[in-house]
Amino acid sequence: MVGWALRRAAQVRVHLARKASGVCRGPEHQALGARPAALEPAGRGAPGPPGDAVELLGKSYPRDGYSNLSRKVLSRVGRNLHNRPHHPLWLIKERVKQHFYARYVGRSGTPLFSVYDDLSPVVTTWQNFDSLLVPADHPSRKKGDSYYLNATHMLRAHTSAHQWDLLRAGLDAFLVVGDVYRRDQIDAQHHPVFHQLEGVRLFSRHQLFAGTKDGENLQLFEQSSRSAHKQETHTLEATKLVEFDLKQTLTRLMTHLFGDAGAEDQIGWAFGLGLERLAMVLYDIPDIRLFWSEDERFLKQFCVQDINQKVKFQPLSKYPAVINDISFWLPPENYTENDFYDLVRTIGGDLVEKVDLIDKFEHPKTHRTSHCYRVTYRHMERTMSQREVGRVHQAVQEAAVRLLGVEGRF
Repeated sequence: MVGWALRRAAQVRVHLARKASGVCRGPEHQALGARPAALEPAGRGAPGPPGDAVELLGKSYPRDGYSNLSRKVLSRVGRNLHNRPHHPLWLIKERVKQHFYARYVGRSGTPLFSVYDDLSPVVTTWQNFDSLLVPADHPSRKKGDSYYLNATHMLRAHTSAHQWDLLRAGLDAFLVVGDVYRRDQIDAQHHPVFHQLEGVRLFSRHQLFAGTKDGENLQLFEQSSRSAHKQETHTLEATKLVEFDLKQTLTRLMTHLFGDAGAEDQIGWAFGLGLERLAMVLYDIPDIRLFWSEDERFLKQFCVQDINQKVKFQPLSKYPAVINDISFWLPPENYTENDFYDLVRTIGGDLVEKVDLIDKFEHPKTHRTSHCYRVTYRHMERTMSQREVGRVHQAVQEAAVRLLGVEGRF
């Protein structure tokens, strides 16, 4: 069970580094599946008129050619679901904190790990990429993959964007929890805004090799060659010990969350955890859109006296889906699928359950390419008519032509 849970809930990432809170209901927000939001251009070029600015969290960011934030994504900033008491993501965060506070204690008896769960999601591109040594040509830097306020500022794509600052402040053991933003496909498992928790711990030579045979003769660093097992600056002994400690830390955490079970010969481990993925597995929540719901039938299921109390999500009535297809010729250049997904999300909002690319066609003479997408609409709280969905779908078609430069095959 532990290995299975890790594989389902975690992303594999390991970094070795040199040291260089309640009520059940929070503020009112738009209900899940409410009227589609008005469209704000996203993806191609700079949304808004020249010289315009994005006002976000009390600050102003001038727009430029990198700006690609939609109104839908901007509406999620500041919601902080992970800090909303008795929200399922808050429950997961509190259980992780409880485990680390109890399991890892410093010499003075205080918790070894400090927790940061209210850091601003607006970071510089240097924090998000360069501080983590992400290459200049890495795909994650593209406008098609990340959300930019402008060329120098963006919405963090991972909580790792804060690692350099926290390490530079002298911290050597901490957890960072927060909302992160990535342009992605549309289905029950993906959302452009999700929540991440990661841990960082640094070891001195004495801390790492204490209790190890001949530990006084072992070193943390060396100058050698990079291999499949280690970086060129780390000794193999240090790498293996840190790897073991990380695996042990994550195995203990998963056991705390999911309990003991079989399949112990199938082990997995990770460093960055998606809170939504953990909550979906732990509470049997089938659709990632539900985390943004204001429906009391969803929220009240997580109003528990004890954060460790077992909760099994009782599904809301599942209303029938309404499916519409859309086909168009792609523009000669600068088209990315994430531009289209963002446009659909902006117009259709949480009415859109998923979008599937079902067909590609290249004209044998002109060599133009067309895509056909199947859009599944489903309201979480009532039945929708084809006529109602048709108005939303028509708006998607018109916006795709106007904003993405496609040529309709409607």
